[in-house]
Amino acid sequence: MSDNSDSPDKKKDDDKDPNMLRLQVANARSEDSGRGLARLSRDNMATLGLVEGEVIEICGKQATPARAVLPYPEDEGLDFVRLDGLQRANAGVGSGDFVEIRKVESKPAKKVVFAPAQKDLRLHGSGNGLKRSFMGRPLNAGDFVATHGQQQVDRSDMPPQLRQMLAAPAFSLQQIRLTVVSTTPKGFVHIDENTEVELRPEYEESTEHRRADVTYDDIGGLHETIDQLREMVELPLRYPQLFTRLGVDPPRGVLLHGPPGTGKTRLARAVANESDAEFFLINGPEIMGSTYGESEKKLREVFEAATKSAPSILFIDEIDSIAPKRGEVQGETEKRLVAQLLTLMDGLESRLNLVVIAATNRPEAIDEALRRPGRFDREIIVGVPDARGRREILGIHTRGMPLESAVDLHELARTTYGFVGADLAALTREAAIEAVRRIMPKLDLESETVPPEVLDELVVQRNDFVEALKRVQPSAMREVMVQAPDVRWEDIGGLDDAQMRLKEGIELPMKNPEAFTKLGIRPAKGFLLYGPPGTGKTLLAKAAAREADANFIATKSSDLLSKWYGESEQQIARLFARARQVAPTILFIDEIDSLVPARGRGMGEPQVTERVVNTILAEMDGLEEMQSVILIGATNRPGLVDPALLRPGRFDELVYVSVPGKDGRRRILAIHTSKMPIAKDVDLDDIAERTERYSGADLEDLVRRAGLYALREHGGLVETVGMKHFEKALKDSRASVTPEMEEEYSKMEASLKQSAMRAEPIGFVAPGMLTPERDSKH
Repeated sequence: MSDNSDSPDKKKDDDKDPNMLRLQVANARSEDSGRGLARLSRDNMATLGLVEGEVIEICGKQATPARAVLPYPEDEGLDFVRLDGLQRANAGVGSGDFVEIRKVESKPAKKVVFAPAQKDLRLHGSGNGLKRSFMGRPLNAGDFVATHGQQQVDRSDMPPQLRQMLAAPAFSLQQIRLTVVSTTPKGFVHIDENTEVELRPEYEESTEHRRADVTYDDIGGLHETIDQLREMVELPLRYPQLFTRLGVDPPRGVLLHGPPGTGKTRLARAVANESDAEFFLINGPEIMGSTYGESEKKLREVFEAATKSAPSILFIDEIDSIAPKRGEVQGETEKRLVAQLLTLMDGLESRLNLVVIAATNRPEAIDEALRRPGRFDREIIVGVPDARGRREILGIHTRGMPLESAVDLHELARTTYGFVGADLAALTREAAIEAVRRIMPKLDLESETVPPEVLDELVVQRNDFVEALKRVQPSAMREVMVQAPDVRWEDIGGLDDAQMRLKEGIELPMKNPEAFTKLGIRPAKGFLLYGPPGTGKTLLAKAAAREADANFIATKSSDLLSKWYGESEQQIARLFARARQVAPTILFIDEIDSLVPARGRGMGEPQVTERVVNTILAEMDGLEEMQSVILIGATNRPGLVDPALLRPGRFDELVYVSVPGKDGRRRILAIHTSKMPIAKDVDLDDIAERTERYSGADLEDLVRRAGLYALREHGGLVETVGMKHFEKALKDSRASVTPEMEEEYSKMEASLKQSAMRAEPIGFVAPGMLTPERDSKH
């Protein structure tokens, strides 16, 4: 097949201008956004006679300038040019299109006039700040440009002019998009020390119709989703002849679903801008009318307007509000509206250049008739971003921020588990407010302007993000307690065997899942920690979450049980659903025996716990697809837990957390006395020897009592805690685990797995309770 763009006329032009290259466009990384850079291979730069930092002209539907720089290491030798979203909009091309590139000269500008690129934005001040931000940047009247912050870029081998341009400070705490209204002289110019820069306060309509409010550069962590959308949306809109040639109908609709704040609406706007299509928005509730037939009429009018403006994208936000399941709604208006929407989508044969995109966070509430090929041809999940995606999103939201060198966005991305794009935007905003709060004493509240020297001091520090993290939590988990535990393995003593099993079962698969995939085995789904009270079961679960860099959701059995029929099962289903959304997650249920007792032993109770057990069994069997969600249960009465939970595939590992030995007690005492000023005569080895069968909680209480005795003796002037105080504490304390209990748990450890295989409960049978076998004899 021949490329239509390579016409004879075009080839003649190529022959006339040997210093011109025709290259395909690819997306740039988010850190390059708004910098006016074009990345070319070394071979292409040599062909054009370019030195890094020189100006080139990029010709698509329009012409725009950029500075040529070397490619990313992975692009070396590849034949394309990387442009950011603003440059693609300025050149009137999309990713995958071809542009012509040639070397040009830019003139020093006498005057440049900027204006906000958004209608709802009003700016105050002169152009001095802009002059610094755009120093050396090649500009053209009608182009979109953006302010930017100081990024951590290696500039050691760059030309001085390019190094100065990249090091220019930010104009504000956010990236602001501006239009170049006019330049003197006309053509390609750059700002130098003698240029007069004017900033108009309000938006001014450009003579060229270009849109760059949202591009693919403004969306992070959704590369696979963007690729799927481009297949479904860009191809039918830009190249409908492909589908005509293949003899198939182009896709008509795409349904985006996922948690709130993941970027569904923003993604639809970016696709519309990049595909050069008109964008029509329907907010679900706005369609609803008060009179008979008004809602359907409004819907028809929007579809007709979109058809006349084709190629166009019709975006329906919160579609569940206007297209609910007809069998579950009482009102006739909703039923008629669903029917009208179905009819309009079925009638899209004549609308080949119209694609419908819908978004919802409740796909299960949409009428089933919409969710079939021919209406919504594909359903795309816009999920919670992973660590890499969060790093990209943070890079986007901190483009305009003057960041301190100590701010590590990679570290921040690792610690913001479960955060969606909206949460990360709120986090950066809170960090900026912290920075502003720090300079508030230097501001004159009666003055309308901020002194330039104060603006220069305005830098967002690492501690600003730390403080912001205390106030911003994942929006998907605000109904559930989510915390990042601060307990590490070294904070736990005497539980080496249990620690090793949790490290192998939790930390290893979460940090190195490829090892399990290579062996063809699955990681454990659940862990049951059992043992005497106070031995550190909860502490172990917290440390496992901390060391595995995972979310930690802790819940009590009492929080999940409800007196209302069916409410308990819904609570558990919601808990597991939220855990999936913010994976990697460790879900910890304390005293799990009260939530999942053995079935068939209730005497007259309304079988609430039996239904709860069934729900948890079903949820745990569904964990196969959730490789990063692990359930940990803790109990000191494992004999009461339903045996069906104890089989492999549910609680794979039954971990006995015993009382520590002498070495373990010595380690626990060292941990609890690490911040206590103990005297030289305190012999922790001797104390460990005399505290046989003491649990971790008992040893913590022993240290606390010794400190209280020291306070009682010396008042508030305690300098050290001596051995005599520990002697008194030893007389008043005792081991909470008796020899009988220890013997009972040892027997239980040996018989627990056998009991699970026989599917019958162990021990702890209440006096007078008859088993089915005994009952048959009476």
